[in-house]
Amino acid sequence: MPSLPRQVLRKLRTLFDGDLLVEPAERWTYGYDNSRLHALPGAVCFAREHTQIVELLRLCNREGLTLTPRGRGTGTTGAAVPAAGSIVLSLERMDETLHIDADDRLAVVSPGVTNQALQQAAGEQGFFWPPDPTSAAVCTIGGNLAYNSAGPRAVKYGTPRENTLGLLAVTGAGETLRTGTRTSKGVVGYDLTRMLIGSEGTLAIITEATLKLTPRPEARRTLQAIYRDIRSAAEAVSALMAQPVTPCTLEFMDGQAIEMVRRHSDLGLPPETRALLMIEVDGSEAAIDTDADTLRRVARNPGCLAVELARDPTEVAHLWHTRKALSPALRNIAPKKINEDVAVPVSRLPALITGLETLSQKHGIPIVNFGHAGNGNIHVNLLIDPDDPRQADAADTCLDAVFTLVLELGGTLSGEHGIGRIKQAFLYRELSSEALRLMTAIRRQFDPGGVLNPELAPQ
Repeated sequence: MPSLPRQVLRKLRTLFDGDLLVEPAERWTYGYDNSRLHALPGAVCFAREHTQIVELLRLCNREGLTLTPRGRGTGTTGAAVPAAGSIVLSLERMDETLHIDADDRLAVVSPGVTNQALQQAAGEQGFFWPPDPTSAAVCTIGGNLAYNSAGPRAVKYGTPRENTLGLLAVTGAGETLRTGTRTSKGVVGYDLTRMLIGSEGTLAIITEATLKLTPRPEARRTLQAIYRDIRSAAEAVSALMAQPVTPCTLEFMDGQAIEMVRRHSDLGLPPETRALLMIEVDGSEAAIDTDADTLRRVARNPGCLAVELARDPTEVAHLWHTRKALSPALRNIAPKKINEDVAVPVSRLPALITGLETLSQKHGIPIVNFGHAGNGNIHVNLLIDPDDPRQADAADTCLDAVFTLVLELGGTLSGEHGIGRIKQAFLYRELSSEALRLMTAIRRQFDPGGVLNPELAPQ
């Protein structure tokens, strides 16, 4: 049976008509995201218009209800998991606006538009939006903005914060807020646009976004560099990022990841390969080969076994085969693994990778590392069975040590996945008490009734 009061359900039916789920079996699937957390919401509402969200938030404030906004639920940290019995607001059906303004190099989109749909529409006019998460085919722009989800291209083109001009949103108090401009420069007032991006639905709900588009480059080249040890690969990353030709993609895989893929696929790599870099560079047709040669030269160091340059689409697909085969291999071997996305300054990447190897040996937990090396953003995967109490205890201790290592190296606990409910208890490790106090005060200004995502309040 629905857990919300009858008078509330009547108002929700009036407000959302057929876009409302109240039966337990229907609500169940909107109680989780890509984390292992779940809670049954009291109702699920599908917004199609800005005004519906305004009225819903006003209703929640009047009735003392809480609300969790979500896109397609591809996040990994539990930010879209509601408090039990609360309302879930899905924005996946709010996808009608997708306008490309080529003259001003911008797009105006609804939050339910998928990243892939935006890229296709922009591509038809010679542009792209730089953020490209792995889940681009299904994740929504609203979700990308809520998490500041970036992907591989951030190494050159930045995150959603650097590629968003303005937002239309509804605060937790039910007030309409428009931030930013349609111009690439503007310094009037505080930067509320960047504040809302990455706030994980704790301040306001984004109902429209004005995004900065980038012209598609004329040419691209793909290289694969393999190394006899992890330190050599990490040092190559630092060298690549310290010279003028900036890669548009710089991905890293350690030896554990390579061995895991080897169990499922013939990689054609030398057996002594212990690390791999995928490097892409884009730019003008006139300069692309010179730039690729520069990166190939810089990637070579005493520990480098080979650097291969793809010369046609078939060779490009072949070089990416190893990286693309990793995620399925991880799901097969450790479906309940712990996946963290820490980031450190690129210069400290060798120390991070070496330190993670030490922690793996110390705690007896296989750790697979891969990710966006050009940003120092590494996905640290602890391959455990959380249903085994011994492994779960060891993983908790190991994870704590991982976070300590990252912070000692001047890094951050999350590069792109966000905090959500999974990392909430660790906020105090990175942020000062003054910062947490100010964040709480800011949140209270946007949402004085504590309606939005109360489970994500700083602890």
